[in-house]
Amino acid sequence: MKIDHPGAHLDQMLRQTRAHHVQLSSMADMKANMLLTMSAVVITLAAPHVFKPNYQWPFLILIIFCLITVGLAAYAVMPKLPFTSKNPDHATIDSPQFNLLFFGDFIHLDYQHYEAAMEKLMNDPSQAYEAQVREVYVLGQFLARQKYRYLRMAYLSFIAGLFASFIMMLVSAIVP
Repeated sequence: MKIDHPGAHLDQMLRQTRAHHVQLSSMADMKANMLLTMSAVVITLAAPHVFKPNYQWPFLILIIFCLITVGLAAYAVMPKLPFTSKNPDHATIDSPQFNLLFFGDFIHLDYQHYEAAMEKLMNDPSQAYEAQVREVYVLGQFLARQKYRYLRMAYLSFIAGLFASFIMMLVSAIVP
């Protein structure tokens, strides 16, 4: 990546974009927390009604969809890191997929290698901008593919469960 006119305007643009991504991530976490709380409350309130003969199926459907919602919302906010810091499948430091600014990528490096890579990066403005652009890109990809994708499915599950249980409740009330 070659930057013809590096300067404060580019620094501000990258800083603002990164801050926006972090804000979107925080909003997704809060929404997932709301879904987890609402689903848990609904499950708690619906569970005793499962044993009522006329309304067993509507409440069971509601509980199942709420459990799906809980799973999806929890997965949306779950950290996506390897279990060990020694991951042989991980991208190497020279790989275009390696993000020196993301802790999940550099945790397998010892400090001397990390320091040398950062020194090289900070002494070349084009590489520094490339690393920042890659950081913004990776944050955006993570938000789109991980957090918001599963958060959307959790919302859809919750809404579908409410509608399905309501329809089943109407059917149960009409057909004795």
